[in-house]
Amino acid sequence: MSEVFVVQVRDSITELDGSDDHLNTRLKKGDRKGLFFDDGRRVIDFILVYEELLEQKKSASAAEERIKKWRAKFIKNLHKVGVQTEEEALESEKKLITFIKLHAPWDVCCVYAEDLGVRAPLQVVPDNSAHPNPTSNYTAKILEFLHIPNMMEHDVPNVPLDYYTCGFKKSKLERFLGSDNKDTFFEDTHRHRILWEILTTTLYGKKKRAEMGVERLLDEGAFTAAFPLHAGPHRPPETISDPSTLNKRQVLRQYWARWGVWYKYQPLDHIREYFGEKIGIYFAWLGFYTAWLLPASVVGILVFLYGIITFSENVPANEVCDSGKNYNMCPLCDEDNGCEYWYLSDVCLFVRLSYLFDHPGTVFYSVFVSFWAVTFLEYWKRKNASLAHHWDCSNFEEEEERPRPEYAAKAPEIKENPITGINEPYFDPKDRLPRILSGIAAIILMICLVIIFIIAVIMYRVLISIPLFESSDLRSRASTIAGLSASIVNLVIIMTLGRVYEKLAMKLTQWEMHRTQTEFEDQLTFKVFIFQFVNFYSSIIYIAFFKGKFVGYPGHYNRLFGLRSEECSNGGCLIELAQQLAVIMIGKQIINNAQEILIPKFKGLLHRYKTRLGGKASEKTRWEDDYNLLDNEGLFQEYLEMVLQFGFITIFVCAFPLAPLFALLNNWVEIRLDAHKFVMETRRPVAERAQDIGVWFVILEALAQLAVISNAFLIAFTSEFLPRLLYQYEYHWGLEGYTNFTLAHAPNNTLKEPCRYRDFRDSDGNHTMFYWKLLCIRLAFVIVFEHVVFGICKVIDILVPDIPETLELKIKREQFLAKQALADTETLLMMARRDEDDADPQAPSPSPGQPSNA
Repeated sequence: MSEVFVVQVRDSITELDGSDDHLNTRLKKGDRKGLFFDDGRRVIDFILVYEELLEQKKSASAAEERIKKWRAKFIKNLHKVGVQTEEEALESEKKLITFIKLHAPWDVCCVYAEDLGVRAPLQVVPDNSAHPNPTSNYTAKILEFLHIPNMMEHDVPNVPLDYYTCGFKKSKLERFLGSDNKDTFFEDTHRHRILWEILTTTLYGKKKRAEMGVERLLDEGAFTAAFPLHAGPHRPPETISDPSTLNKRQVLRQYWARWGVWYKYQPLDHIREYFGEKIGIYFAWLGFYTAWLLPASVVGILVFLYGIITFSENVPANEVCDSGKNYNMCPLCDEDNGCEYWYLSDVCLFVRLSYLFDHPGTVFYSVFVSFWAVTFLEYWKRKNASLAHHWDCSNFEEEEERPRPEYAAKAPEIKENPITGINEPYFDPKDRLPRILSGIAAIILMICLVIIFIIAVIMYRVLISIPLFESSDLRSRASTIAGLSASIVNLVIIMTLGRVYEKLAMKLTQWEMHRTQTEFEDQLTFKVFIFQFVNFYSSIIYIAFFKGKFVGYPGHYNRLFGLRSEECSNGGCLIELAQQLAVIMIGKQIINNAQEILIPKFKGLLHRYKTRLGGKASEKTRWEDDYNLLDNEGLFQEYLEMVLQFGFITIFVCAFPLAPLFALLNNWVEIRLDAHKFVMETRRPVAERAQDIGVWFVILEALAQLAVISNAFLIAFTSEFLPRLLYQYEYHWGLEGYTNFTLAHAPNNTLKEPCRYRDFRDSDGNHTMFYWKLLCIRLAFVIVFEHVVFGICKVIDILVPDIPETLELKIKREQFLAKQALADTETLLMMARRDEDDADPQAPSPSPGQPSNA
């Protein structure tokens, strides 16, 4: 039955492609130059590079001799494993650059493929009805329903075929498609993974000293680079007569990394085929997130436009502007420092502008974004499940992940894995605990440093305000100028501290000795995110929830280090929060994009200057071209940037409704910048498997929950929404007289002149009954808001299943087919014997333990 199944699969491929050599197309297409050994047959799976000064070859020091011995032993041990090598030296001025080409023969690939759980094809999916394309999206469905042409679609050549797969087993080789062609059976990404596994587990010294793996040799300077080759040049021919002749890299550049296709869907299957599942899932998530920002941006623009349309109807702002000299306001800093009295009408413009960020529409928008964030995450889970199944990595973490090479090298003992029964390197969790506690102490220390800098920025803002208030020309804009300059200073401090801490977090996480790469990355992510959360959000949280809340009143001002506590700016704390949010969020995006454009170019020029590989670009080999590229730094910074952005647009969105729009514009640019970087500016990374975005999803969920709480408190305690609503209910629905009502009189004999200040207090400085009513309403609003939003979000979670029903049926069907295709010989014989028994009624029936045909 299984043999018939496999034959049917082979026939289906022949029907689809017209030949039995479909799996050979990856070698027929594209540029073969520089991808093979000198014999033109053995493919180059990996490249090792080391440099030597010509003077050192004549007279080497003891350290250099030691490195040479390590390198020689490492290559010798690679040969013992079965890896084949070929060297090519290139003299460049004072340097001799040696490229070592590595090739894993068929037998080596089989052993490691089985060990690594490489997925091999069983059956190609013949049509989309049997296996729907998971890259389909809602925008395409909506446009199709509305009969609107979809300009975002484009036909990308060489679409990867969709296979039924299972873990490779050499003993069942004949069950896999393409097993008759050993040169092309394993994809290039599989071969890269196999070589990387060999390189990271090969000894070059004593195991007790953890002298193992190419990564440590790179740190020691024995090698300068280790990378798989790109599939060929990235520049396509000037005239493309047949797009199917482009190599994989050219396809990605032409249909993904070019700025001209910024509005097109991403070719996710091509990205995954070339870079692996981990990078494929990142770009799938980034594209999905960017698409979901579109409705949030549209609603945010409508809310902002509502503020502009009703701008002139803001009665409290009109009262301020028409007040003239009616309201003599108390100085915003101490009279002894030269601060002057001022009139409320001086800040007319800022009070009007504050209405754009503080009106009833922003309350609706904060509720909308809370639902949007939860719904986005629920639908991403469905998309992620579909992609993970489509890319055969649904159970990767549970079944296939192995100990990290660094962990294996440094673990002090060997113990049996209770799950697999295999002896593995082991590090006692009791010994890890003190290290984790040390890491927590380092995080706390760095957070304290951030808080110290925040206090320093607050003091700077207070001190810089004093001379500004003394100037009659700048007095009305003193708070704005001080706040803006402080925001810029704060942004510089944030970016600097972030870079320093990331390096510290990496060292601490390495020291903690986590077993798998997933555990390592999760711990590193938590460390960095917790710090960056405090680093980026602390100044915003201060303005949102603390600034102006504990000022006191004339004669009884609260002080910090002898300086009077800050009051909110002239337009209120919400406009200052919007300003701070815009400076940090938009400034961070500009800096990051500038870094992604300029720094790689600068590093590339510096790297090419150091290597000084001569000759024309057209004459260089593939490995020379790739060596001139930068080393790929992974996805950590990319995820961190996007997750921090998600926090900005959800946690404080009621203060800045345009935040999703700026995030959308940034992400359109970000996708192409990242694509350009991966395809053209960096070396090809080793393809890694992943079934989801990892711990980043847990952080996103936490931010979505925190956004509900944050927006509830912002509306209740920072916005003017509830005070105005209570005044309308108790006094005047048209808000006439609201400005005068919110201004208290300074107690007698506290200042040189009678003046007013913003607060709900009587002439003796005591809170009025309105203040206590308002406090009760604020607390009640927070409770009701949170319960209603969390309740509806829970309903959304229940109504939207994590895995679509059609996908569940598809998974069960494929599991059944895979079992049938991999039935071993004994089972086949038993099934054949049972058929014979059925034909002969007098034959004894099979025992209960024997399988049936069903």
